[in-house]
Amino acid sequence: MSEEVSVYLFLGFLESGKTKFIQETLEDPRMENGERTLLLVCEEGEEEYDPHTFKVKNVAVVTLESEDELNIQNLTALTEKYRAERVVVEYNGAWLLQAFFDAMPENWVINQMMTFFDANTFINYNRNMRQLVYDKIYMTQMVVFNRFKPEMDKMEFHKIVRGASRRPDIVYEYLGGNPEFDDIEDPLPFDVNAPVVEIADRDFAWFYRDIAEKPAEYVGKTVKFKGMAAVSKKTPQGYIVLGRHIMTCCEADIAYDGFAVNTKGLLEGIKTRDWLTVTAKVRMEYSSVYRKQGPVLVAEKLERATPPEEVVVTYY
Repeated sequence: MSEEVSVYLFLGFLESGKTKFIQETLEDPRMENGERTLLLVCEEGEEEYDPHTFKVKNVAVVTLESEDELNIQNLTALTEKYRAERVVVEYNGAWLLQAFFDAMPENWVINQMMTFFDANTFINYNRNMRQLVYDKIYMTQMVVFNRFKPEMDKMEFHKIVRGASRRPDIVYEYLGGNPEFDDIEDPLPFDVNAPVVEIADRDFAWFYRDIAEKPAEYVGKTVKFKGMAAVSKKTPQGYIVLGRHIMTCCEADIAYDGFAVNTKGLLEGIKTRDWLTVTAKVRMEYSSVYRKQGPVLVAEKLERATPPEEVVVTYY
């Protein structure tokens, strides 16, 4: 098997500051470690690269003219042609990230992923192209808002990023080059230490994500929420799935997400699409609903409910 090739992936829309950041990175002598570097440019903006000022040696700059060139065969051939040991990618803001993952040669390993936005256009992009904005945030390690101004509301930017992911660091790069790291705390909209963790209708998406990311913190706790039931032949006798439809970024990705619930016979005649309120103790155990170990809710109280005002919930 070929040796691993480290990949540095830089995401964002045109004129967001990707080129400037990559140029300055390759001008940094600390980045020179003898590795042969392939710089893949997937879009061309007003700012161009100046290889003459690179302190990193052995950099091959290759421009992909169209998304059709983003495939395993082509990227493998480029890796072999330039004997690349490191790949730096300025990704096209209009291309979905999955297209890059599908095109990665087997020995490519993502070492770093950063996303850049122009703070002056970000809110508008998010309003009109939410799917593309979400796509550039949900897996990244850092989000940088370039050209940020003191009068801008950091909370507005913060909420949009956190609605997509709680993973990345957030940096506000002010005009003049003064960076400020986001230090806004993200308290959950419910009290996980309450005797009964009550989830408001609008907060189910946050609850579902949090228990998926930190299941051990919920084991033994009692939770209460409203959800829509799903029952099928695949569900074990005495069990249902209770959850909500969650929209992550746009209407196209609305999906039903729920938990396995052991009803303990507390309510008979439950059918798919019935709305129920459950109070239950959380356990971690294998469930055929997940086909693996996961949070199983053992009902202590189960009663019929009216649908919430908003049937679909979101993270923002």
